[in-house]
Amino acid sequence: MKKIFAFFLLFTLCLPLLAGCHGSKGLEEFVLPEELDTSRNFTISFWAKNDTNNTQVAIYKKAIEDFEKCYPNIKVDVKWYTDYGRIYNDVITNISTQTTPNVCITYPDHIATYITGTNVVVPLDSLLRNEKYGLGGSKVDFDAPTADEVVPKFLEEGKINGVTYALPFMRSTEACYVNKTYVEALGYEIPEKLTWDFLWEVSQAAMEKNEDGTYKINGQKVLIPFIYKSTDNMMIQYLEQAGAGYSTDNGDILIFNDTTKEFLYDIAENVKAGAFSTFKISSYPGNYFNAGQCIFAIDSTAGATWIGSNSPLSDIAEENKVDFETVVMEIPQVDTENPRMISQGPSVCVFNKSDPQEVLASWLFTQFLLTNEVQISYSQTEGYVPVTSKAQQSEEYKDYLSRRGEDNDMYYYVKLDAAKLLIDNVDNTFITPVFNGSASLRNAAGQLIENTAKSTRRNETVDEAYIANLYKDVTSLYRLDQTANSSVEKQDFGKMPVMAVALIATLSVIWICIGIYQGVTVVKNRKK
Repeated sequence: MKKIFAFFLLFTLCLPLLAGCHGSKGLEEFVLPEELDTSRNFTISFWAKNDTNNTQVAIYKKAIEDFEKCYPNIKVDVKWYTDYGRIYNDVITNISTQTTPNVCITYPDHIATYITGTNVVVPLDSLLRNEKYGLGGSKVDFDAPTADEVVPKFLEEGKINGVTYALPFMRSTEACYVNKTYVEALGYEIPEKLTWDFLWEVSQAAMEKNEDGTYKINGQKVLIPFIYKSTDNMMIQYLEQAGAGYSTDNGDILIFNDTTKEFLYDIAENVKAGAFSTFKISSYPGNYFNAGQCIFAIDSTAGATWIGSNSPLSDIAEENKVDFETVVMEIPQVDTENPRMISQGPSVCVFNKSDPQEVLASWLFTQFLLTNEVQISYSQTEGYVPVTSKAQQSEEYKDYLSRRGEDNDMYYYVKLDAAKLLIDNVDNTFITPVFNGSASLRNAAGQLIENTAKSTRRNETVDEAYIANLYKDVTSLYRLDQTANSSVEKQDFGKMPVMAVALIATLSVIWICIGIYQGVTVVKNRKK
């Protein structure tokens, strides 16, 4: 019995060492090497998002090719993804095995989750202005922008808890694409600034039909006057414009308020009238817009090449297109004197590795994505805006913007108007607080609108009781009750491995058995 007891005592003492493998400190903090070791060869992985846009693929490939000419000892392997959610899921999966990519296109909301592990993502503040290898440093073998040449507002978006974890790659906002021809045919004059009330009013006015059941405004049997692509952004921007709560920097959830409730009532009213729908319910707004079946289509400025009668990337057949004038405007506002719109777009982060030289190689490639050639060529494919003043103020980019409408491809006027809209409104843009769980809150914001719209279409009553249940259901679905007051400083290493759970359970049973055995032995000895 003593031997058994000694064995399990030793085993128990070793348990913390075994469990220490789970939730370990991870990688050491990255320290920038004095010099890049050009005698070694490096292969770095780059995870990028692409929507089957061959032009963008070619730009990425050209950027990699040009970078490898500058650094022959660094090879870049690119892996394509169809959406950012897949990149996010794969990164999360690979963190525990330390098999993350070296560089990836991502969003700060996602990075907030990545950095709950220790030293997973490299903080960039000390790198940005490093004399040798910082942005535009003396040892950087290409014409990189300096830290001061990155648009300050865009650079600020990569900060989490005051620490820079990402560089902006491209930036966009949302725009309201307006069928001016139809609006004027309905007897309205487009104001200088759109309001929500104006959109609701015009959208409902457009629902008038002919005796044969077709709509008067377009002569077709299909019309959804107002379609919103991203209901996440719809709710977030409305709350920002109204000065209502969304969340705090510390992760407090404020979205379930009276302003949200009243906005959902407006949405229900317009869905009931047939005047409003969403991308998830009805499909891509640009397709309806181009077919003359939508008057107000709200989508990213990056999607401008898909929208309008002459859009170069339209997804509908030519015979289904309707000729009309498209106007690119700011999204509708609560207060036109204080316009607010979201700033969005992909960023780039660098993942930490055990080899600092490998991380340095990754950082150099990340910088290369901010060079003028990459920034300008990529922005010309869609309505994106370069993130550096170096690119925006270059003669090449100024010439590009000045050639608005020369053709319906490179100089498609809707695309250039969308880019100019963001450039003119950088100071009016905002971003939402970033914390571990902010991505879930964003999804919840859109879900409130989607559920309300679907319920209205099913003829359910949207009232106080409905809203109360909706808040409860969405809170549960996205676990927002677990997100409140969360902080990116908290360490979350996931669930304990199955083997560790089994080990602890087995030890517990054994100790219980030992206790029972000892108790029985004591009783027997007393009886003797």
